[in-house]
Amino acid sequence: MEEKEIQPSGQEAVEIVSAESLLGEFDQPQAQEESDRSQTKAILEAIVYVLNEPMPASQIAEALGRPVELVTELLNELAADTAKSDRGVFVREVAGGYQLATKPEHHEQIRQFVKNLKQPLKLSQAALETLAVIAYKQPITMPEILEIRGVQGGGVVKTLIDRKLITTAGRKNVIGKPILYKTTKEFLTQFGLKDLSELPSLKEFEEIRRQSLADEEIAAPPETGPAPAAEGPAEQHG
Repeated sequence: MEEKEIQPSGQEAVEIVSAESLLGEFDQPQAQEESDRSQTKAILEAIVYVLNEPMPASQIAEALGRPVELVTELLNELAADTAKSDRGVFVREVAGGYQLATKPEHHEQIRQFVKNLKQPLKLSQAALETLAVIAYKQPITMPEILEIRGVQGGGVVKTLIDRKLITTAGRKNVIGKPILYKTTKEFLTQFGLKDLSELPSLKEFEEIRRQSLADEEIAAPPETGPAPAAEGPAEQHG
């Protein structure tokens, strides 16, 4: 005898659909809660990264508008996550607050790395002026640089080459065939430029020049005498 599939009656079908809908409604808040929790945890990781000093969980919670219990729990989870041996930094609870720090076992290697870092870019007024001329007029020859700046720049050009900010770009096809100069990839890196189309405006470059000059004045007593005479030594030292 062939068995017939028993279909639920109209009322039973409605009850089944209603039960499934109800279960779905229970699942949605739970999924939303898990999503909010994950997002809050990610935000907390970013916060402890930018902190200069430890901050209490209560202060972080107040600023975020989150329950302090939740913030404390998530910070402790981050501490456990980052305590693993394959992580170079970890969230630690110290001085009544939380902070991201490098692991003690890596301190010696970090000190050696920092020690080996090259010194930050520091250029004299003359060097920055020459670099600006080359950047905006490249490729350019030494006589053309002299014509624009009005002073000799051989020493400064050598300094810029030594700093790998400029390099030679062949020779210009004129009498004497003077060497052409252009900026390098290192120049783009030092000034945070993607390419030459992102060169700062002349006004911005002038601001960089003024800042560099101010640093020089702080580091050493200003030279006496008229400005043109003071530029000679600057050319020599770069």
